[in-house]
Amino acid sequence: MPITLTVKDRIAQIVFDVPPVNAFDSETWMSLPAIIKEAAVNPEANVILIRAAEESRGFCGGVDIKEMQAHPERITVLNRGNFLTFKAIHEAEIPVVVAVHKFVIGGGIGICGGSDVIIAADDAFFSLPEVDRGAMGGASHMSRMLPLHKVRAAFFTGGNIPAQEAYRLGAVEKVVPRADLVTEAHAFCSVIASKSRKALVIAKEALNGLEARDVDRGYRWEQGFTLEMYMHEDSQKSRDAFVETGKAAKF
Repeated sequence: MPITLTVKDRIAQIVFDVPPVNAFDSETWMSLPAIIKEAAVNPEANVILIRAAEESRGFCGGVDIKEMQAHPERITVLNRGNFLTFKAIHEAEIPVVVAVHKFVIGGGIGICGGSDVIIAADDAFFSLPEVDRGAMGGASHMSRMLPLHKVRAAFFTGGNIPAQEAYRLGAVEKVVPRADLVTEAHAFCSVIASKSRKALVIAKEALNGLEARDVDRGYRWEQGFTLEMYMHEDSQKSRDAFVETGKAAKF
């Protein structure tokens, strides 16, 4: 199975294993909200851990650009899958911890930005290359992690933010050696798992209610611009260039 859910020691673990780079097509994105909600309402779980399989090349490559190149009409389904996935993480009634390694791109940012805690391997980096892929979106969730001007610099350039820089700016709880990521993530989750589930549910609701900005509404606003961008010829040119050369198109 490309995405698995297991519950053990009061930790609900969701693992991505979608070769080669955990870039999800629209169908996979549409399947994720139900998996997250199933984990969240399980009375035997006090915390959710989301990570990639240890042998994966990276945490999440975002959306399947090849699908969007071949089927641009699926953008509305993809948008909905992204929105519901990130919303399910943000609104999960128990804490969500994300453990990342190597690349955290596009939709991977939405997963991290919707979560409560991020633990990163020392080889991890965060990126929103949307401007080079003919799309928009992700800034709402990155803004939940990083300061405004850092987000804008990353968005306009499509550049990478290394784990240590994300840690310095407060987005990441801890940076650990790649070989220790799963062990460290489980240890952190075990501390949360030992608490009263009722207390965690109340705390999560209270903390979400204190936020000054609605991250989900902000992301939905962004998606309107994604659709607008997809209708422009530069969008298809960007996807064609990425699929054919792996590089950004020149304008």
